[in-house]
Amino acid sequence: MKDNKHKILTATILTSLAGLSIYGINKLINKTATIKDLLYPEETNHTYEWRFGNIYYTKEGSGSPLLLLHDLNQYGSSYQWNQVVSKLAQTHTVYTIDLLGCGRSDHPNITYTNFLYVQLLCDFISEVIQEKTDVIASGYSSSFLITSCNINPDIYGKLILVNPEDLAVLNQAPTHSTKILKILLETPLIGTLVYNMLNRKDSIELLFTERLYYNPFHVSQKEVDICYEAAHLDNGNGRYLMASMAGRYINLNIAHALKSINNSIYIISGSHKENGKEIADQYENYNSAIEFSSVPKTKALPELENPSAFLDQINLFLNS
Repeated sequence: MKDNKHKILTATILTSLAGLSIYGINKLINKTATIKDLLYPEETNHTYEWRFGNIYYTKEGSGSPLLLLHDLNQYGSSYQWNQVVSKLAQTHTVYTIDLLGCGRSDHPNITYTNFLYVQLLCDFISEVIQEKTDVIASGYSSSFLITSCNINPDIYGKLILVNPEDLAVLNQAPTHSTKILKILLETPLIGTLVYNMLNRKDSIELLFTERLYYNPFHVSQKEVDICYEAAHLDNGNGRYLMASMAGRYINLNIAHALKSINNSIYIISGSHKENGKEIADQYENYNSAIEFSSVPKTKALPELENPSAFLDQINLFLNS
């Protein structure tokens, strides 16, 4: 009996020490990842107090309103538009936002869904911009822009989709295994450790050089550092967004919305983005009025890798 008690006590102590070690490792990773304060808000920036959390946004320039939506992922932020904002602000009032769960905005412990961001867009334009707005959206964000425009078309002008997500991917519903993965990522200790392992700086750098940029030599260390910091802000609570995306809760079939909206839509793809033209063709099959062009020598981030060519195409569409 005494031997059993000793084993139980030993196991309890070892488990506690392991838990404390994991906790300490997670805290250290998040602290060192954000120590440079690269995304620290400036005095000229703003906060929109939304009902699900505070939303960080910027406002620059004058003229007709233009809202820029970065791609939806745990390392994303409005820095994605850093190379084009000032130029666009010469002729537009340009708004950028860090989406809920991203960057400098709040990272609440909730299930993130497409309709959550649909509501965010409608509320932000109605309450902050308060005018009919042209929007540029990247990647996954294109899906909830299309849905939001279908629900409330009067607040939207022209829509520009930069490398929108494959419609087949958006049509994938949660499964038993993806739901388990979501639960795992949301657990306080193990989930945070897995999240931190998946969002190491070298992993983000590899993502840039192999998937996001056409020319890996164009990737700057600052871009990697900013994405690394963004992924670990708010004690690594970006894992809640990552969990919802891994669980497929962000996905939504937008085929009906694409058919229904009458707004002008323009798709821009990186010339070397995998399946970029094929994905644009999918969208055009549901809405023949969609226009398409590609930015040479770019992949997923033409606005960062070739901003001058990107701006030429944006201005051509917005001013037509």
